[in-house]
Amino acid sequence: MATQTVVFISGVSRGIGRTLAETYLSKPNHTVIGSTRSGNNDELKALSAANGSNIILVKIESATLSDPGEAIKELTAAGIDHVDVVIANAGVSPAILPPATANLEDAAQAFTVNTLGPWSLFQALLPLLEKSQNAKWVGITSAVASLGAMEAFGAHVAPAYGISKVGLNWLTLAVHCQYKWLTAFVLHPGRSLVQTEMGNKAAQMMGMEKAPDTKEKSAESIIGMVSTFSIMLACEDAHKQKVENATKESTSGKMFNAIDGAAIPW
Repeated sequence: MATQTVVFISGVSRGIGRTLAETYLSKPNHTVIGSTRSGNNDELKALSAANGSNIILVKIESATLSDPGEAIKELTAAGIDHVDVVIANAGVSPAILPPATANLEDAAQAFTVNTLGPWSLFQALLPLLEKSQNAKWVGITSAVASLGAMEAFGAHVAPAYGISKVGLNWLTLAVHCQYKWLTAFVLHPGRSLVQTEMGNKAAQMMGMEKAPDTKEKSAESIIGMVSTFSIMLACEDAHKQKVENATKESTSGKMFNAIDGAAIPW
């Protein structure tokens, strides 16, 4: 009997989350658990699934911190006894405004959804992750949250979003430090921007027609890193070289670009 891989993805109604759900569902022997604000989505339920695969939808509004706990109660009652991979994808992107003019109400909302939302999700899912033979926690972050590369990336113009993703990064690093059995890391989902509603909006603000990376390319790259941890690191001559299959020691507790596998400084 084939081993069933259980993957939990938050925020699957659109964007990268939806594409991740579709891609995992197309692979055999996967149970894909996806969260939406309503807990229902007829289009997702109607997606074709590979042999032995299925999708389960649960209701989680990321700003309602009690929702993950309620959702996990429903899952365990329905017979889900472990989770192998959690992809904390759900998030919001407030208006891009510099520190002097950023709306602090928007910043507070972003922090709740992008930091406290994944935190409450982790707390709720921890007992199921503990029952996995190879548990992974993956946060979908942004290079905007890199403190070490803030000036290089010009990220100082987006404090409300950046600070909220720094919180997700901190949480993930803390999880890595505390749980030696859990591989935990964060991924920036594209080389620069991904063709989601948020990504295209940001691209247009930068003078581009749309973001350069497709959702499909981003999702495949994320899944590839989660599944095999084949990390492509930039060599000094700017060529890419596969150096290893990453382990807890070499991958966990770090931030990577999902497309090319390059490490991003905290």
